[in-house]
Amino acid sequence: MGTAVDDAASVEFHAFFERHYAELSRLAHLLTGEADAADDLAADALLALWNRWDRVRAADHPAAYARGVVANLARTRIRSAVRERRRVALFWSQREERTENPDVAGVVDVQDALRRLPFRKRACVVLRHAFDLSEKDTALTLGVSVGTVKSQTSKGMAELQRLLGTQAAPQKVHAAMARTGEAGGGDR
Repeated sequence: MGTAVDDAASVEFHAFFERHYAELSRLAHLLTGEADAADDLAADALLALWNRWDRVRAADHPAAYARGVVANLARTRIRSAVRERRRVALFWSQREERTENPDVAGVVDVQDALRRLPFRKRACVVLRHAFDLSEKDTALTLGVSVGTVKSQTSKGMAELQRLLGTQAAPQKVHAAMARTGEAGGGDR
């Protein structure tokens, strides 16, 4: 039988889970480009948060802390995938097939362009444009300075403009990310 403190922490965590799970899953999807892995990453992040719930709930910005855990797990997953692709490439030749002027939805174009960005640029662009986080909240989430967020977001958007071949990249990015699902309520 749990104590009143344990029960209160459990209720508080459950409320946090309900409020932020969808947002964390969406963040994982946008960072990794893998819809199937997004729920697993969000669940893994929430399990890690539960194991440290006393520290998390005492934090100034628990949602930013949670986003940071998801970002770190996504980074680890991406690095593992890159290492695996390199191992596979050693054994099988990789034939690159590209279609000129593909006839696909703008969402697919933006997601592909996002996957080409280095992780930190991608994370800054996603948090700023898909989640409408402030520079400060993005910095808290990623554990970097506000200046880093500004420069990485700017460079990421410039790269997306180059990749998408348009000056309207910010609008395309924002619209495409909005189509992948609405961000859950969060600390903005």
